[in-house]
Amino acid sequence: MHLRVPIVSIAVLVSIAGCAGPGRSTSIPSGGADGRATAAPQRITIGILGNPYTLSQAINTGGTGSVRGVGETEKIIHAGLAVRDGTGNLQPELAEAVPSLDNGNWRVLPDGRMETTWKIKPNAQWHDGVPVTAADLAFTLRVGQDKDLALPGYPGFRTLDAMDVVDDHTVTVRWKRPFIEADTLFTSEFAIPWPSHLLEQAYLADKSTFLSLPFWTTDYVGAGPFKLREFVRDSHMVVEAFDGYVLGRPKLDQIQIKFIQDPNALIANVLAGEVDVTIGRGFNLEQLLQVAGQWPTGRMESSPSSWVAHYVQALTPNPQGLGDVRFRRGLLHALDRQGMSDALQAGQAPVAHSLLEVGDPLYKAVEPQIVKYDYEPRRATALFEEMGLTRGADGFFRDAAGQRLSVESRTNAEDDVKAKIVFSGADYWRQVGIETETVIVPRQLASDREYRATFPGFDLVRQPFEPERLISSEAALPENRFNGKNRTRYQNPELDGYVDTYLTTIPQAERTGALGRVVHLISDQLPALGVFYAPEPKLIGNRVLNVKAAEAPGSDETWNAHLWQVR
Repeated sequence: MHLRVPIVSIAVLVSIAGCAGPGRSTSIPSGGADGRATAAPQRITIGILGNPYTLSQAINTGGTGSVRGVGETEKIIHAGLAVRDGTGNLQPELAEAVPSLDNGNWRVLPDGRMETTWKIKPNAQWHDGVPVTAADLAFTLRVGQDKDLALPGYPGFRTLDAMDVVDDHTVTVRWKRPFIEADTLFTSEFAIPWPSHLLEQAYLADKSTFLSLPFWTTDYVGAGPFKLREFVRDSHMVVEAFDGYVLGRPKLDQIQIKFIQDPNALIANVLAGEVDVTIGRGFNLEQLLQVAGQWPTGRMESSPSSWVAHYVQALTPNPQGLGDVRFRRGLLHALDRQGMSDALQAGQAPVAHSLLEVGDPLYKAVEPQIVKYDYEPRRATALFEEMGLTRGADGFFRDAAGQRLSVESRTNAEDDVKAKIVFSGADYWRQVGIETETVIVPRQLASDREYRATFPGFDLVRQPFEPERLISSEAALPENRFNGKNRTRYQNPELDGYVDTYLTTIPQAERTGALGRVVHLISDQLPALGVFYAPEPKLIGNRVLNVKAAEAPGSDETWNAHLWQVR
């Protein structure tokens, strides 16, 4: 008997090293004891540049900023029904298969609705030994769409209709209309499962404290290859191999993860042999290239990344001239983005002409529709003058009232690359006569949603290719407690329609056409000024095997942590 579950609206190198203390495929390959060393436990130490207040990436990204390394760490201790491998393909993890048209688990109905069926593996279990069941999936959907909680507003929730519980291990999800990312449901990208037997009572008792429960740190229980042994805020965490992991016992016995927010201190730990691998974002590529040259027992690898862009305040711009697209186009023409890449990223960061990553398989198909802005300071000046702005005797532009024009450019603290981009960009804008005030947002304000949403000029951020972050319903406003993911608060019904068509169109040709319209409008109207696609560098010690930087945007290096081992 089927149970229908309604969807509720729901010179840092050797010199400081001495300061360190002592010290869509078939399946993922299974781990296990075969080939593991028997003489001594296999242990490694990982370093991240963040200081996690939660081990849930959904909670981590539910506000306006996120702590570095949490998403990668979560894959070590938790598992979804599927996981994206290093090449960007979804692989089954807790599920027997990823829904697809080919295997019949993804069905598009004649009336335009869809169904996807997931079957949980019979040996899937939480770290406390309780089986992972359909009840966990139903609970996750309920919590994930609760607007009283500061959780990400996944676009897929808008197209969900209901979920049928077929049995304890099988569910069929019903969709009101097509959604191209339906196969990411119940993964780290879209409502990763949470244990109902541990969380449902607390959720029903008091929603206001739900996201700050000890469960999310010291009492964490996941379903991934490693289980939490110890969590010490501001210091480290220790995880141990989970014998009951669905793909087999990991090859490593223990991993210590150090929280080291200072890049120089983390590098010193690596050079001193105290850290074997770094994960997560935040490193300066040029700096790690220098480190790799002086680290004979390890190497640097980098992953392609999403764009780094100046997001414009579209709702309450100050100065008001920011609301004029000619001003934004002029500012982009004023940036020597290739020169910035050469100076800050050893020339290895491609200029970001579009929100869509340059390495995306569809980039070439839509590139002709992307509006590009070369480095042309004279064109920038001409656009400013076209707006009626005039240069003063000091070389800076003034508005019609004779007031010197000034824009604010800000970014979060503790990201060396973004800070350097802000300062470099400000220099370029001053050269064309636009005064620029730079602001580095301190850590204590980074998660203040109202403060982050009401910036006056530009907020420089890293953002993945998720065009739904720019739709009107995601604008961070007082009525949604500034919880929207649309940082610019840009609201354009035309873009909303293009994004909706892209997300709900299954045939490839039509979807590519919709994507082309999305990237054209964004690059033409410039709600964000792309700088470059900054690679994400990692340091990997040679003693650790099977660790590799991801090859595709949206993937990361910890997807196969159960296969890591030491020589």
